[in-house]
Amino acid sequence: MVKYRRNFLPGGTFFFTVTLSDRTSTLLVTQIPILRAAFRTARAEHPFQIDAIVILPDHLHAIFTLPPGDADFPQRWRRIKSAFTHGVRKSPIHLPRGPTGGYDLWQSRYWEHTIRNEQDFANHVAYIHNNPVKHGYVTTPTAWPHSSIHHHIRQNLSKNKMS
Repeated sequence: MVKYRRNFLPGGTFFFTVTLSDRTSTLLVTQIPILRAAFRTARAEHPFQIDAIVILPDHLHAIFTLPPGDADFPQRWRRIKSAFTHGVRKSPIHLPRGPTGGYDLWQSRYWEHTIRNEQDFANHVAYIHNNPVKHGYVTTPTAWPHSSIHHHIRQNLSKNKMS
């Protein structure tokens, strides 16, 4: 078994890619209310800031910043995945069971990258916001509804009006 090395930086900012087991699934976008509730649950129990996010049919990308002194991003992802799975199970959608008997909804691992500086942060935000275009879902990032790009644009407009 491969031992994954994670960079547990207290108060750090991290980029993540989290994927469903079934890469043909559209559950993340068809069940957006359940996914939002899962994020709210996780943030209420273990606070973190969502700096950027995009939800695609079968995977999502996000940048989180953890509170000072806290480096436990795995707990947050366990809670998000668990709450989403539980919410989907309560719906009429059938979830297959995996070989161990658990629900086979999420890939067990996820990609994590520690954001190193402002340029790295900007590059990853751009990657997140352009991802729906990369996958051919839309022709412009603003055309995808499940993206923090809309929040970023509103935030920039508010800042410019105050100047």
